[in-house]
Amino acid sequence: MSGAVKRVIKKVLPEAPPESWRLKLQKWVYYKSGFAQLGLWRDDCRYETPEVKEAIRRLPKDVYDARNFRISRALLLSTKKEILPKDEWSKFEEDVMYLEPHLQEIKKETEEKVQWTRK
Repeated sequence: MSGAVKRVIKKVLPEAPPESWRLKLQKWVYYKSGFAQLGLWRDDCRYETPEVKEAIRRLPKDVYDARNFRISRALLLSTKKEILPKDEWSKFEEDVMYLEPHLQEIKKETEEKVQWTRK
C-alpha cells in the first residue's frame, strides 16, 4: 500500500487513542475491587457520612430506586456466596458517579453557611 492510501485510510478510519496507564490502572482496580461482580456502582459503596446521607436523600426517585435494587441484589448474592454472570457485571464505562453533583452542592451549601455564621 502506498503512503497516500494509508493517509486516506487514517483520515477515514482514525485509530482509537491509546489508553493511558492511569485509565488502565483505574479499570484494573475497578474490576479487582469485587463490587462490579455484584452489580454495584462506585457510589453504591460509599461510606455514609452525613453529607452522603443528605445526597442520597436528594436523589430523584428513579435513581434512588435503582440504587436500592443494586444494593439489595448485592446483599442477596453475598448471603448466597454467589456473583453475577460476567455479562451482568457493572462495566467501568457505564458506571455513573450519581452522588457527585449532590455532594458538590452540599459542600457549597455548608461553605455558604460557614460564611454566613462568620458575619
